Amino acid sequence: MYQMDLAFQRSRCAAKATLHGGLSKLRSRAIKLSVMLFVGTVGFASATVQASVVEDRQTLADLDTKYQKAVEQNDAKTMAEILADDFVLVEGDGKRSTKADLVNDAKSGKTHYVHQDDSERTVAVFGDTGVVTAKLRATGIEDGVRVDYLQWFTDVYIRTPNGWRYYYAQASLSLPSKSRH
Repeated sequence: MYQMDLAFQRSRCAAKATLHGGLSKLRSRAIKLSVMLFVGTVGFASATVQASVVEDRQTLADLDTKYQKAVEQNDAKTMAEILADDFVLVEGDGKRSTKADLVNDAKSGKTHYVHQDDSERTVAVFGDTGVVTAKLRATGIEDGVRVDYLQWFTDVYIRTPNGWRYYYAQASLSLPSKSRH
């Protein structure tokens, strides 16, 4: 009987080892599959985020172009749609202008631009904040005075439930006419 117990114990241990080995392999495969799914999900999410950043940059570049064109054409309606209600522009000399100031100026016709074009533009997106920096060439009439200047500006856009809105701008003083910067 002792030999039968010993044989039974051996076969039981062998069965446990087979079962344990099978469970171990199953766990190993489950872990590998989980890692692959996690890496795949992270890679997909990263590609989605990257794609949306690229799309956001293009949207902001297009919006900036649209805004500059609206300023050039004194299109107060389009300017008002893009500008946030608490928008502030700070010019190089410290003068501050609000959304109402800019929209009213466009409506009055006291300012008229022949050209309002930007170059050397960069667009960065940080979550729901977008920053546009460019060099602006403006020629035309401001408050009855002929102007032709080049300046740097930085615009800050915020993503809202209604889309991107232009919240803040900082403009440099006019650059010297022979400046390359």
